[in-house]
Amino acid sequence: MSANYETAPLYAKVETTLAAEISNGILPVGSRLPAEDGLIERFGVSRTTVRKAIENLVGRGLLEIRRGKGTFVTEPKITQELTELRGFVEDMLALGRHPTARLLDKRVVSASMEVARHLALEPGVQVYCIERVRLADGVALSFDETYLPLEIGRKVAENDLEAEPIFDLLENKYDLPLVEARYQLEAVTAGGHVAGALGVAVGSPIFLIERTSYSEGGRPVDYEKLYYRGDLIRFSTRLSRSPRG
Repeated sequence: MSANYETAPLYAKVETTLAAEISNGILPVGSRLPAEDGLIERFGVSRTTVRKAIENLVGRGLLEIRRGKGTFVTEPKITQELTELRGFVEDMLALGRHPTARLLDKRVVSASMEVARHLALEPGVQVYCIERVRLADGVALSFDETYLPLEIGRKVAENDLEAEPIFDLLENKYDLPLVEARYQLEAVTAGGHVAGALGVAVGSPIFLIERTSYSEGGRPVDYEKLYYRGDLIRFSTRLSRSPRG
């Protein structure tokens, strides 16, 4: 046991012990945490101390409190940094996860007002739509709708989209370097189509990211609606403050 552990506050000792038991599977995902009275007796601490430790574990995404049912071990959340333009595969590899994809559909559609605006096209013109489920370590993490200008989309769709990332195809095969993107993040709930693709209940919490990626000269070449499971991921970024004038 480290010296830091020995000198830590009581709540931190309880938190550390429970976190280790979650990590090594003694407290498996989905299991219910012992009642407060049991933890008080086990650790020989006050109710306030136990509640502080549980509060911290909830804040870390390791536990969740279900009203009227108890406190349960959750599936660990993936923390994804929003600091540079990267595709799903690049993000997951950077986190030590194994990324895969499942192609659901690829088709030509008429551009809606929204899609046309993001791709700088006229509404109603034909664009290519690609739908995929993206998985991390075999778990469905996001449902992606990708819209591409028709000529580009037809080329991309000829490839194995379960094995080849679209960003890699655009940049390395079709000479369309991606230089920047515009992100918009919104909290929504899963509709029937998204819920079915991700295997979650209708109404489940979802992070919706709308991302428009631009090639050289500010040319929009890729518009995506990325529906991430809210129970499995969180996003992090770092902001700098502008100097005061």
